[in-house]
Amino acid sequence: MCTSIRFNDKSGHMYLGRNLDWSCGYGERVVVTPRGFKPASPFGVTPEVKHAIIGMGIVEEGQPLYFDCGNECGLAVAGLNFPGYAVYEKDAVDGKTNVSSWEFPLWVCANFSDINEVEDALDNVAVVDRPVTDKYPTSLLHWIIGDEQRSIVVEYREDGMHVFHDDVDVLANQPGFGWHTENLRNYINVSSDFPEGEGSMGTPLKPFGSGSCQRGLPGDYYSTSRFVRAAYVNANYPAQDTEEDNVSRMFHSLQQVAMVDGCARMGDGAFEKTVYTGCFSSRTNSYYFNTYDDQTVHAYHLADYPQEGTEPIVA
Repeated sequence: MCTSIRFNDKSGHMYLGRNLDWSCGYGERVVVTPRGFKPASPFGVTPEVKHAIIGMGIVEEGQPLYFDCGNECGLAVAGLNFPGYAVYEKDAVDGKTNVSSWEFPLWVCANFSDINEVEDALDNVAVVDRPVTDKYPTSLLHWIIGDEQRSIVVEYREDGMHVFHDDVDVLANQPGFGWHTENLRNYINVSSDFPEGEGSMGTPLKPFGSGSCQRGLPGDYYSTSRFVRAAYVNANYPAQDTEEDNVSRMFHSLQQVAMVDGCARMGDGAFEKTVYTGCFSSRTNSYYFNTYDDQTVHAYHLADYPQEGTEPIVA
């Protein structure tokens, strides 16, 4: 399971971050893909990378497989687990822009500079079940894509492509995004206020302290609960100014939906934990992350790596 959040700083720069929650890692590292790299795009939708990319992923068969990433134009994408709902095409669809599921984040960041371009292109996209190698079978995902203006959620289901405007700038896992946003209506009473005056019993009642108006806000690890809690935190966190304060905001926010080892068992008996937390900043084109065992926030700046080249770079 995973959770993602997007927000802007006071100057309008975007930060898009995510928790990757699973029982194990995959040897993921920060990967830079320079302009000019020619990926082995199964259907030729990315003949050459147009915009330099930085994000978290692995390199397999010489190809960057991104879990989340952003490009030099300030466009970012993250893929989150979506089993039971995501259904990809078994083969390429005639007349469509066929994108294999493993290359979807790369396709977004390599080819487009803003969310409007992506949304226009999605009208004709089919997501195809074509893994880069049998070592990594297809992951069933949906995606949040954001720039400095807004974010969208992309789901490819049995009846095809669905694109949602993400007004809360949050994504979790199944069920679908539409269900999650409808479910927020159950929490319209939740606020950050401190109640004043008498209680409903007619006697002078005061809360034990701050947070009394948040009672009812879910605190468990279930996907539906994490979506609500992330939406609440993202909506209430004050806008920040500096890069440092905004990175701090992202990591503090995602800590509110992080998973602790031993607390949430999966169907196979293993326990989920937050393997890493990552954040892309459009202000500096930087990628920040920490891991379950190392809470230090590590910073990687796209400008520190070659912007043009023929191979992905593992930082």
